[in-house]
Amino acid sequence: MSKLTIAVIFGGCSSEYGVSLESAYAVISHMDTDRYIPLMIGISRQGDWFYYQGDVEKIAGDTWCNENDCIPAAVSPERREHNLLLLEKGGVRKLPIDVAFPVLHGKNGEDGTVQALFELAGIPIAGCGLLASALCMDKDRAHKLVSTAGVAVPAAVVLRKETEMKDVLKQAEKIGYPLFVKPVKAGSSFGVTKVTDRTELPAAVSLAFEYDDTVIVEENIDGFEVGCAVLGNEELTVGEVDEIELADGFFDFTEKYTLKTSAIHVPARIDSRTAEQIRETAKIIYKTLDCRGFARVDMFLTPSGEIIFNEVNTIPGFTSHSRYPNMMKAAGMSFEQIISAVIELAVYPETRQGSHKY
Repeated sequence: MSKLTIAVIFGGCSSEYGVSLESAYAVISHMDTDRYIPLMIGISRQGDWFYYQGDVEKIAGDTWCNENDCIPAAVSPERREHNLLLLEKGGVRKLPIDVAFPVLHGKNGEDGTVQALFELAGIPIAGCGLLASALCMDKDRAHKLVSTAGVAVPAAVVLRKETEMKDVLKQAEKIGYPLFVKPVKAGSSFGVTKVTDRTELPAAVSLAFEYDDTVIVEENIDGFEVGCAVLGNEELTVGEVDEIELADGFFDFTEKYTLKTSAIHVPARIDSRTAEQIRETAKIIYKTLDCRGFARVDMFLTPSGEIIFNEVNTIPGFTSHSRYPNMMKAAGMSFEQIISAVIELAVYPETRQGSHKY
C-alpha cells in the first residue's frame, strides 16, 4: 500500500507558538514512516507559511525558519487537487497532500481558521473541523451549548471592552469571590487570573483583554480538575481519567509546562464508578460540540461528586509530558498508535473506531 503524505502544520501567529513547536516535534518523531510521509509546514510568528525541508530537531529548537530550509508556500484552494504550492523563484511547484494534521495551539490555528482553509480545499483534517474548533475555543458558547445537553457548567458573565467597571464589580459580587477572569478565546491559561477580592478585579480584566476582545468572569469551582483523552468520530475511545493536584493557585501556563508545584495523576485518585461517570460525561461533551478525531475534555470534580464542564482542547499538547498521550498510554495505547489512529480517522471518517489496525 502506498504511503500517505501527512502535512504537519506547526508554529503559528499565536502566543502558544513555542508549545506548538514542541508538540509538532513529538508528532513527527513518532509518526510511522513505514505508512506515512511527513510534509512539514511551518508558520512563522508573523504568520508567513513555509514548506520546511530541514532537520526535525530544528523545529524543537526554534531554528527552523531560515532561508536554507524554507520555501514560501500556500495551500491550493483547488478541490480537485490537494496540493501545497511552493512559491519558488522559477515558478510554482506542487506537492500533494493526503491529510492535514494541524499541530497548532491557540488563536489562528486551534480556533477553526486553519481548519476552514483545509475544509475549503477539500483536504481531510486529522482532528476537529471548523465548527468544533471554533466552538471549543469560545468558552462562553461552549458552556452554553454543553449546558443544553444537561452537563453542569460554572456560573459566568461575559464582558466586552465597553462594559463599565462598576458593572463588572456588581456582576462579580453576584458570582462571588474567589473567581476567575479569562479571555473568552485563548489557550494555555494566557491572560487568566484567579481573583480573590474586588481590588484585584480591574487589573485581571485589563490583562485578559490583552488576549481577546471579550472576557469571561467565572465562578471558582471547589474540588479539582480531571481530564479525559477522547479519540474517535462516532465510536469513541476514552483514555484513563487524569487528575491535577495543585499545591496552590491554579494550573497556569508555568505549571502546565513545568509542573513545579503541581502533579498530574494518571489514573486519577478516584473510585471506578466516578471515573466511569467522568468518561461518559466527556463523551457527551465531545459529541455535543461536534468534535471528531481527538480532543481533551477537561472537567471539575467537586467534593460532593458533581462533574462540572471546564473546557475542550481540540489540539491538546503532544509533548512528552502532555496529558493527552499519557492518558491514552495508561489505557494501553502508545504515542505511535495515537498518531496513526488520528490519521486513519481523517482518511476513513465513517469507519468505526477500532476497525483498522493502528
